[in-house]
Amino acid sequence: MPAPQPEQLEQRTARSTNYLTVGSIFLLHLMPVIALILGTNSEDWLFFCIVYPFSAIGVGVAAHRYFAHRAFRTSRWFQFLLALMATSAFGNPVRFAGKHRLHHLHVDTDRDVHSPSQGFWYCWMGSLVSPQYPAEESDRYARDWLRYPELRWLNKYYWLPGMLLILLAFSLGGIGMVGIGVCLGPVILMHQSSAVNYLCHKYGYRRYGSTNASTNNPIVALLTFGEGWHNNHHEHPTSPRAGEVWWELDIFYYVIQLFQLLGLVWQEKRNHT
Repeated sequence: MPAPQPEQLEQRTARSTNYLTVGSIFLLHLMPVIALILGTNSEDWLFFCIVYPFSAIGVGVAAHRYFAHRAFRTSRWFQFLLALMATSAFGNPVRFAGKHRLHHLHVDTDRDVHSPSQGFWYCWMGSLVSPQYPAEESDRYARDWLRYPELRWLNKYYWLPGMLLILLAFSLGGIGMVGIGVCLGPVILMHQSSAVNYLCHKYGYRRYGSTNASTNNPIVALLTFGEGWHNNHHEHPTSPRAGEVWWELDIFYYVIQLFQLLGLVWQEKRNHT
């Protein structure tokens, strides 16, 4: 029997609920609540303040601007370090890249991976547990990264760095440090990304009259370190900079500039404005 074509595979498995993902998301939300009920201390919050910035950079700079859009170039070792930053928040940068490319390919159509037209729940959280496309389809759109053995390994075991971080936190500070120091960050980042997916396709201003419904939302941009300048991003997706004028604060772009100053990244692409 011949192997199913990608279109057949997509139709067969679309919107099937991944109950392991459901359980993981539930536990990530539950652990900070347990930590707060049991009581936290300054060490728990210090651990959060150390880990969260690296996880945020892993999601916004690494998974989004680098792996999904190749907005800059870097060395192979720093590429892997960027991927590890993303996995510290239990993200999968390779699969995210494929899924996000599908979003740009089918933006605001019925084939979008997360569109407000598909409903608030699906756009905000449901697309994580019942994806529009199966994992094999997302990986097909990230084949450029799967040629690296270390990224193929991380694509399969993306949860391992986060679990090691949990073990480290538990050994240092118990449940409180696990709940606040490790689990709270991914929860915040999950809802930050969802806010971009939903709010930045419904509310805000539009600099570019593109066919999609993307908007620039200053409040979301402030809360997501620059990701909320979403209309700009959809117009120039390969640019490392989302904020295009001086008052459109883009913290992630400043991080990329810092990496460039340190010689860690180079040949960044520029906006067309």
